[in-house]
Amino acid sequence: MEMEDQMESQKRRGMSKEDLISERTVSLGACGWIIVILAGLFTVLLFPITIWFCLKIVQEYERAVIFRLGRITDRKPKGPGIFFVLPCTDSFVKVDLRTISFDIPPQEILTKDSVTVSVDGVVYFRVSDPIASVANVSHADFSTRLLAQTTLRNVLGTKNLAEVLSDREGIAHSMQSNLDEATDNWGIKVERVEIKDVKLPVQLQRAMAAEAEAAREARAKVIAAEGEMNASRALKEASLVIAESPSALQLRYLQTLSTIAAEKNSTIIFPLPMDVISHFMRK
Repeated sequence: MEMEDQMESQKRRGMSKEDLISERTVSLGACGWIIVILAGLFTVLLFPITIWFCLKIVQEYERAVIFRLGRITDRKPKGPGIFFVLPCTDSFVKVDLRTISFDIPPQEILTKDSVTVSVDGVVYFRVSDPIASVANVSHADFSTRLLAQTTLRNVLGTKNLAEVLSDREGIAHSMQSNLDEATDNWGIKVERVEIKDVKLPVQLQRAMAAEAEAAREARAKVIAAEGEMNASRALKEASLVIAESPSALQLRYLQTLSTIAAEKNSTIIFPLPMDVISHFMRK
């Protein structure tokens, strides 16, 4: 008996959405048609009263899936507007076609490089096939929410921390593809998936901040060393030019004096040639 149930479940999983719906839209049978005819006669005989139980209204954004004696009567849902049902034999389920959004609760996920992060997101979906959403799954909305949580865990479990932080768009696209494929038989169309926030442990945040600060300091030291090297090269070239023309040194002295005088200092420096100082040192 268990083997037969497993084979039946595998067979149903292999069936497409249309096959699952057509399986439920089979004939009512002789007994079913007799009950439907009796219900129709009852409706006609009590027409002034039963008219209020036969006419139903659904909004523009809704569709109605009608069950007649527990079976789906048509492959197309009813609505929007007014539609007719038979009392006692027909029942219907309203399905909202508007886009629904929900938050994925924060999930504690272990990444591929063994780092624990907390990730949450948001999913936008709508019902594309009302009959499949009623006949093929119980509580399509709730089932999609649970599937989104597990899909988020599965996708992020194959990513490194660097990929989780930098490739949010790719992760969201991968989640949308997986969810859309899994919910196709449920009549659900996943329109958009977004990763809202990635929370790292406090210790990891401190370690990453220290690493970034150390990297910035190292770059600053390298830039300062390169600046010193370029400055020394420029000074060497300037000294060679001044050595070739002694008058250039005197002009540099005068320029320095002009700069000092512009700052309104009380100290005045008189440059003296080295030859004069050496003459006094000999004496």
